Order: sequence, then C-alpha cells, then structure tokens
Amino acid sequence: MTAAVAGLGRGVPVLPLAFAAGAAAVLALPPFSVLPAAPLAFGALFLLVSGAGTWRAFALGWVFGLGHFAFGLSWIAESFTVEAERYGWMAVPAISGLSALLALFPALACAAFARLRIGGATGATAFAACWTATEWLRGHVLTGFPWNLSGYALAEFDPLRQPAAWIGSYGLGFVLVLVSALAAGALRAEGRRRAGALALAGLLCFALAGAGWLRLAAAPVKETGIRLRIVQGNVAQADKWRPELRAETFARYLRLSSRPGAFDVLLWPETAFPGYLDEDAAAADRIAGMLGPGRVLLTGAPSRVADGQGARYFNAVQAFDAGGPVGRYAKHHLVPFGEYVPRWLPIERLVETPGDFTPGPGPRTLALPGLPPVGVAICYEIVFPGAVVDDAIRPDWIFNATNDAWFGTSIGPRQHLASARMRAVEEGLPVVRAANTGISAVIDAEGRIRDRLEMKRTGVIDAALPAPRPATLYARLGDLVLAPLVLMALLLAWLTDGGRAGLRRRA
Repeated sequence: MTAAVAGLGRGVPVLPLAFAAGAAAVLALPPFSVLPAAPLAFGALFLLVSGAGTWRAFALGWVFGLGHFAFGLSWIAESFTVEAERYGWMAVPAISGLSALLALFPALACAAFARLRIGGATGATAFAACWTATEWLRGHVLTGFPWNLSGYALAEFDPLRQPAAWIGSYGLGFVLVLVSALAAGALRAEGRRRAGALALAGLLCFALAGAGWLRLAAAPVKETGIRLRIVQGNVAQADKWRPELRAETFARYLRLSSRPGAFDVLLWPETAFPGYLDEDAAAADRIAGMLGPGRVLLTGAPSRVADGQGARYFNAVQAFDAGGPVGRYAKHHLVPFGEYVPRWLPIERLVETPGDFTPGPGPRTLALPGLPPVGVAICYEIVFPGAVVDDAIRPDWIFNATNDAWFGTSIGPRQHLASARMRAVEEGLPVVRAANTGISAVIDAEGRIRDRLEMKRTGVIDAALPAPRPATLYARLGDLVLAPLVLMALLLAWLTDGGRAGLRRRA
C-alpha cells in the first residue's frame, strides 16, 4: 500500500484507488475505529490531488466521496425494508443518489486545494483547511448532514476526542486530516523536508493526546445524586404503530418502568408512546399511578395542535409527573423525506404519518420539578455540532430520545452513538440516551460511556446522572473557533515559499 501511495500518478489506476481510499476512510470511523485507516485514506487522497488540475482534482475528490458515503451510509438501506413491499425498490437508488450528492463536498475540497497549487508541508495545511471548510458546509447546506465527520475517527479514544471541547468535531477533523497529509507528503519528500513533515505530524499527535490527557486528569468522576431509569422497550418498527399492538407496547413500558428500585427521572425513547399522550387521559392516569410523588417521566410522544387549517403535528418529548404534564419539547431539526418533504418535490414521505411534522422553535432547556435543567435532542438532532443546547439557558445535561429501530443492527445506530459522545465532549455535558431498540447509554461530560444497553435487548438501565462541567470553549463560541483555524491555515500556506511559487506559476 505504501509503495502504491508513493507512486501515485505513475501508472497506478487513480480512480479505483480514490474510491478504495474513500471506502477505507469509513474503517477509521466507529464502530470499526481502525485509526491507521485515516492517514492511509486521507494521505492517499492528498497525494492523488497534489499537482492535479482543478477538474481532475474535482473528479478524484468526487470518486473518493462516492466510495466513502456509499459504504458509510449503507445502513440506510435497512429503513427501506421496514415496509419492503412499498419502499424496498428505493434502497439502492436512494443510497446511490445520496452518496453522489454528498460526494460533491470532498470534490469541492479537492478542487479548491488544486486551485491553490501549493505543495509540501504547507500544501498539507491548505488541504486540511479546504477539507474542513467543505465538511462544515456539508453540515449546514440544505439543512445539513454532518454524519460521519472525519474527526469521529477519534471518538472512541478517550484522550484523543477531548480537544473537541475547544475546537469541536470539525476542528478535530482538521487536525486529523493535516496529520494524514503531512505523513503522506513525507513519502515523496527527501532529507530535511521529510524529517520536518514527520516531526510536525508527530508533534500534532503528541499535542492532541497530551491535551486530552490533561482534560481527563482535571475531571474527577462526579455524579449529581439524580437517579436515572432508562427503559429500552425493544419494539420492532414494523409493530410500533399497529393498532392491535399499541396497548401491548404501552403495557410493556409500564411494566419495565415499574421494576423494583429507586429513581428520580424515568426516560422513554422517541415515540415510545404510540399515540397522542397529552390527549389520552386514561394513559396519563396510568403513568401518574406508576410514577408516584417526586418522580418525572420524559417520553417521546407525538403531539398535535389544532389551527385554522386543521392541525400541526410535532415530534415531541413530553414531561409528566404524578400531577400531569409539566413540560414539552418539539423537535426542530426534522429529517427530510422522513418527517417532512420539501413542498417543491412531488414525492411522498417514507414514514406513514397524518401529515408533515412542524419544526419546533429550536434548542430549549426544560425546568422540571426536582431535576437539574435538561436540554433535549430527539434522534437526528444529536448529530449537529453546536446546535443541541439552548444558548440562553445552559442545561446541566442532555436527554437524547431516539428510535434507531429503522436501522436494525447495522452500523447506523453505532455511528449515531458516536455523535452523541462527541456532543458530550463539545458541550461539557452528560448525554443520556434512551433508544427504542438500542443503543441506550449514559455518557459523561468527557464522552465516556458509563452504562449501556446493546441493540435488540429489552431492559432497563438504572444509573446515576453524571455531573456537568463548566461551559467549554466550544460551548461558548461554537463554530466561531473554526473560522480562525481554517483562515490561519490558509494564510500560513500562502505566506510560504510554496504559496508564492504557486502565484508565480499562475502568473
């Protein structure tokens, strides 16, 4: 592999290699977390596009992205098998089309780098900056899709993910791609240039790990004294909304919740209640009787509000105590084609609902009786860096209610869990995850998993709520920390001999 990478452009079939490199980059991400795959994949891409023309670099980046997303998002096919007779035929076209669309972002990164015409170690810096800028765009354009960010290759390594507290997941990806490009560039360099590139790559790795260890050392394990009970009902998606099974589903959650043991807050997953709980007085009474005094339930349950045109529907988390409803959060970042369809597209939703969901007003902190203030992120919302916490009122923890039953036992739910771990580090807040079929987990403010319940298991987690940390730099500034990082990297590249040489060549 090393010989092939070093010999790129000299008889090696570059398009298949770009596709293979993109697929290999997925191996660096959870649940595989084969970390050496990252420098191999991104290093190969860097060498492929170094010295290439703009359109050739664009094509190489697009093929890399196609391999990366086709493999990394293959789990989406599982959702089309829930109602296979209606949607099964769409699985391959949907994944192919989505991968081809998302591949435009790596293509744009490679084309922008090629236009700069910078080589050597400073070229590696420019390449990482271009990659990070377009990865940020992927997380924001057309509502955004920041799934499998490159920085997540470090998500399962305790010290290495900690710098996300300062520079976020996008910044972590910048460092990872920079180290990969430096190491790859050293294969073509000689003498001092090779030694310098390798020394800089090693220094960055040392700084990353060292900063992570220091943050962990400064974080003694603390708990709030709040006792959690997370219920994983393990209800198959095909059964969840069947009218004849709804009573049985509700009874299952009541039965699991009533197990012996003390708890202060009871947590059910997204749409755990298969109906409009705030309109069902009998169900609310059964919940009140099960809770008793001093306890609160947070549960996923859809809601609707009548208006002059009929009704608006919300994917919500509702809070109840023994006296009834005490709070509600409506999901604001909806899933395109699953929870709504843009009005200009003549297609139907892939999920059977009375109508499109209406987005809520945004991140919100709930003040509930006897509990620390809590932020809520429903399912897909947890994948968005910097967009899960109310900036006006900082919570002490985040409740992530989700339903990954759509994706079976594929790699999708494991990737989803990795996103939740990164949000915990970025915000300095514990994340408590209740998933219908798994993976439910208690994650501390350093992204460590304290307790978990695996996929396809019916059960309960009884655990203490970890303590929050003070607001991190990323929690205070969000992606504002990213812009100086990328701009300084580009400026540094342009101020070098390589940058001036690039200007002369273009002139």
